[in-house]
Amino acid sequence: MLQQGGFRVVVGKTVGSEHFYFSGTDEERLADLQSMMDDAGIDAILMGRGGYGMSRIIDRLDLSGFARRPKWICGFSDITVLHGHIQAKLGVHTIHGPMCGAFNPDTAQAPHILSVLHALRGEAMVYDMPPSPFNRVGRTQAILTGGNLAILAHLTGSASEVDTRGKILFIEDIGEHLYNIDRLLLNLKRAGKLDHLAGLLIGSFTDMQDTTRPFGQTIEQIIADKVAEYDYPVCFNFPAGHQDVNFAFVLGAMHTLEVTTQGSVLSLVRDNV
Repeated sequence: MLQQGGFRVVVGKTVGSEHFYFSGTDEERLADLQSMMDDAGIDAILMGRGGYGMSRIIDRLDLSGFARRPKWICGFSDITVLHGHIQAKLGVHTIHGPMCGAFNPDTAQAPHILSVLHALRGEAMVYDMPPSPFNRVGRTQAILTGGNLAILAHLTGSASEVDTRGKILFIEDIGEHLYNIDRLLLNLKRAGKLDHLAGLLIGSFTDMQDTTRPFGQTIEQIIADKVAEYDYPVCFNFPAGHQDVNFAFVLGAMHTLEVTTQGSVLSLVRDNV
């Protein structure tokens, strides 16, 4: 599919291999990623999958070559570690979006798959979202950051910690208990990550679970309660995260977010990319 879109494709050495839960040993995965980040002939790296494992190698990754010649990094979920690390160390734009598993003949013309190609080519990216009773209206223009909620909490206090001050924060997650979502948000709040946002953008929270004794709130109520004291715009229903429809967007780049009672619009400020 990528070749049909005009791209030349180089496949990583650990694609298709297996080492317990991972696609290779930490050393093999580190070497594979490092070689692609250092290769001047490669302009973008589309991650194979998320899951878990980036935290095991991130502190040994040498960003010096990447800093001299940045390239697109595209992925989500566990790749939030790499997004956060690059933002913290270099401030280079990256792409939060679908990974290789989402590319197949059935999705060839799907808008969310095409959004990856739009991002790689630097094309316009504008997303409309339906209204939500949990939204907080407002308009802001700021850098967009964030990713998987569990990973964002995991990065707090580390060298890859995400700076949210004055930014639009995006969050999403999958397979968590409702009480743990509450705890993860409290982790960010206690760390000051929710205090000085320009805006909050909420993607999909799929396969949420409850305990035998119900937590008593929906995912929307949990999130809304954590930011009720602030006045920045809050937007639910952004079509990104662990779901079939997972649109790409550019982390670290300036975006305009406008939330109204009729719906919301997120648009990339292209001059900033």
